[in-house]
Amino acid sequence: MSINALFRSGIFLIVCVLAPWKSAEVQARPQPGTFARRRGDEIVVAGQFVHTGTPVVLWMDPGGYDAYRVERRFTPIEVSNWEASEEEVNGLSTPNRYNLRTNGLSAEEIERVRGGGWDLPLLRRVVDQFVIHLDVAGTSRQCFKVLQDQRGLSVHFMLDLDGTIYQTLDLKERAWHATTSNSRSVGVEIANVGAYAVAEKSPFADWYAVGTNGETRITIPARYGDGGLRTECFEGHPKRPEPVTGTIQGRELLQYDFTPQQYKALIKLTATLCKVFPKIHCDYPRDSDGKLISQKLPDETLKSYEGLLGHFHIQTDKVDPGPAFQWDYVIEHARRLLHGGMSEAADATSKGHMRVRD
Repeated sequence: MSINALFRSGIFLIVCVLAPWKSAEVQARPQPGTFARRRGDEIVVAGQFVHTGTPVVLWMDPGGYDAYRVERRFTPIEVSNWEASEEEVNGLSTPNRYNLRTNGLSAEEIERVRGGGWDLPLLRRVVDQFVIHLDVAGTSRQCFKVLQDQRGLSVHFMLDLDGTIYQTLDLKERAWHATTSNSRSVGVEIANVGAYAVAEKSPFADWYAVGTNGETRITIPARYGDGGLRTECFEGHPKRPEPVTGTIQGRELLQYDFTPQQYKALIKLTATLCKVFPKIHCDYPRDSDGKLISQKLPDETLKSYEGLLGHFHIQTDKVDPGPAFQWDYVIEHARRLLHGGMSEAADATSKGHMRVRD
């Protein structure tokens, strides 16, 4: 076929148009040795990075907290190994602080995932609860010290006073934080010194002070140094200046509220988890009047419950996240993010945030 005939048929034009497109596609491919870019807001779900829109420090990041390690984190390294730890600490009975989610899985599925072979659809089938704790330790660094070095426990997330989220395990793992709900839940420990009976001795005098301007500020005791906070010169304030009184498990308790930074980060984490795990409904346990149930759920109710819940909904001996926790505030704002009611949510969606592969 002659050149003139090619021009008349349009074939030459098609080749000329397609050739640059293919060249651009080849150029867009990452070259060997190229580092994949992270934004610093990702959590890890079955090996996949998922954006949250809020700062997250992973266990593999500098300054992170790694619950996969068998060593104690805050003990001199020469005596931090499992053999020394088992001998020195009564609360440690096994090198691992987590294990495999097996509830609801067939023998074939267990055999597949025991080597790490979780995929997202299978994990979505298993995970249907998001458990909210307060750590009583006051800071995430101290919380991890208690869990990892002293009690042999774990939790997927810790939320520090300045709003920094730490992830210690992939969400495929069964963290040890909520007894009967461990196999089906994701857990977060929020930094807060706790809730106490009115007549009970509390650490409030060590942790809170009222300034000359009338504002209540958080005063980390000197024995904890800077508390391990990532935000330099951070001055924390409870979202409400006065202690909050409320009833949990039939007990009247007093507690200072969480910080605005913690609420902001938790709202984004909640929206992310409810999007990634559709069985985690963006709501909390309610009575027939639509109000928060403030005590342990009956066993049958807990067995079928899917959504957010407090540690006190699972165990009668727990009161966290306490009477100061603002359930409606968290749920309302997380729902806005889920439904695109905030500009941040719209921006995140347009950029592909919170999207994962099935």
